[in-house]
Amino acid sequence: MYKEEIIKFLSNYGLNSNVSGLISSALIIISISVIVLAINFITRNIILSFFKRIAKSTSSTFDDLLIKNRVPRLLSFIPSLFFLYLIIPTYTDNLIIIIEALTILLFIVTVKSILSTVKDYFKLSPSLKHIPIDSYIQVIMIFLWFIGIILILSVLTGREIGTFLASLGALSAIIILVFRDTILGFVSSIQITVNDTVRIGDWITMKGSDADGTVIEVNLSTVKVQNFDNTITTIPTYKLVSDSFVNWRGMEESKGRRIKRSLLIKPSSIGFLKNNEIDELKKVKLITEYLNTKIKEIDSYNQKNNADKSMLLNGRNLTNLGVFRVYIEQYLKAHPMTNDDLTMMCRQLEPTSQGIPIQIYAFSKDKEWTKYEALTSDIFDHLLSSVKYFNLECFELNQYPSN
Repeated sequence: MYKEEIIKFLSNYGLNSNVSGLISSALIIISISVIVLAINFITRNIILSFFKRIAKSTSSTFDDLLIKNRVPRLLSFIPSLFFLYLIIPTYTDNLIIIIEALTILLFIVTVKSILSTVKDYFKLSPSLKHIPIDSYIQVIMIFLWFIGIILILSVLTGREIGTFLASLGALSAIIILVFRDTILGFVSSIQITVNDTVRIGDWITMKGSDADGTVIEVNLSTVKVQNFDNTITTIPTYKLVSDSFVNWRGMEESKGRRIKRSLLIKPSSIGFLKNNEIDELKKVKLITEYLNTKIKEIDSYNQKNNADKSMLLNGRNLTNLGVFRVYIEQYLKAHPMTNDDLTMMCRQLEPTSQGIPIQIYAFSKDKEWTKYEALTSDIFDHLLSSVKYFNLECFELNQYPSN
């Protein structure tokens, strides 16, 4: 309508119809472009100021993240597209399909930005950051792009959607082969979330993949683990379902972290305690009560059974190793950083070629790695220094001189 009027107006000034047509088309394109830009500028400022006003009035970070992920800017394109959708058919119907395709594309990109905002919000929230939301967002986006591309192709070619779906059905075997890891990852992600197998922030150990550190990302195809040496190990998501691994979350959520370590005692240093040795050990406060009670019990037994104590082997006796084990248990119970609500014991294991293992089994109250290691070291520093007071010796590897 307007094009003919412009051509007619230009023809009055002596321009031929071809030149008038080109000029009128150029003027219309420029006019529409200016209007579209003006609409976009106005709506963008209105929408952006509206979002910023909401962001300032609320304590939630979600609206700030919407702005960061350019959601208001994308929404500002809607009025411009709507204007083009109304004005384009006045001049040509051919461009309307491009507008429809751009509308579909804008919808997909806007949803992607909103989902990115949701992902960022989850990662910033202390109560939600452990949820592996990435894999679900990736699945939604794959589905959206899949549907969006089919709709765009349908609009551009004028063919029915069913035609494209029928073509894809014939290629289903190839699609499954290409997206094998994605499909496995999606199924595994659901299993991981439902069974609460792994969360972001968990410490896991997976020897087959050389992973020993904190889970920093769980997505559709991979799980990223930041090892304690700051290297990154990438594990296929489905491996967390098909293969075995250790998740230390149970330890972190429990009341203590286990200490399980052994001292190796030389068998030749083990022996019965004589009276003068017992009297000396009574000075050790942690075992004074135990020794007094045990000596009375042993003396009563030996007298009742007429044990000939001129030979130390007769009757019942205390051994230096047995008393040392009691001392270890009392020392662990008295230690302020061990948890006596959990299992605590000192036990003798089967002898080895390197001596008799005396295993300490207890739990540290502090589960933080460096403090736990410091506590374990302090305990064994003390116990190693205490061995000589019981006339015991720890095993040491012989140093053979080189020839």
